[in-house]
Amino acid sequence: MYFTGLIIGVATFLIIGLFHPLVIKGEYYFGTRCWWVFALMGVVTIVASLMVENVLISTLLAVWGASSLWSIGELFEQKKRVEKGWFPKREK
Repeated sequence: MYFTGLIIGVATFLIIGLFHPLVIKGEYYFGTRCWWVFALMGVVTIVASLMVENVLISTLLAVWGASSLWSIGELFEQKKRVEKGWFPKREK
């Protein structure tokens, strides 16, 4: 039996699930100023995925990178959700 596909599926689910609270907490504590952290993390992990020979690790790095880059847009969407009152705004 080959478990590579199943491992990639479960890990992708967990990676995407991890980024949801990261975006919410990132916007709450830093606003949209932390977008560059997601950009840097995305570029680094995508480049790393190109350098790794192991298919499983390369795929998971690419998923991590794509999720990081997707989170930039979600960060700005989270700002809009906070402005609408759907999420709490941090009092400074």
